[in-house]
Amino acid sequence: MLLNYLWKTWRRTLIHIEVIGLDPPCNKCNELLKNSKTAVAQAGIEAEVVKKWTLSEEIREKYGLLLSPALAIEGVVVAQGKVYKPERIAEILKG
Repeated sequence: MLLNYLWKTWRRTLIHIEVIGLDPPCNKCNELLKNSKTAVAQAGIEAEVVKKWTLSEEIREKYGLLLSPALAIEGVVVAQGKVYKPERIAEILKG
């Protein structure tokens, strides 16, 4: 499974997490960003959590158009149009 492979790779390096949403950010985007940072702390992993604008050229070229907010972990979109709770994000991060 892709997530298991990514998990094995992630344990050796810093995990890159992108919260993709509107700018200025809406409440859901802010909540997903906060939940992602909380999940990283709960999972006890090293990760970089960054906020990206859904309509930026970089994001459109990389992922296409996404429902906002979206969550991408190591370049894989794991959620669109949803605000995952920290526990769910931590579960994904742990594999």
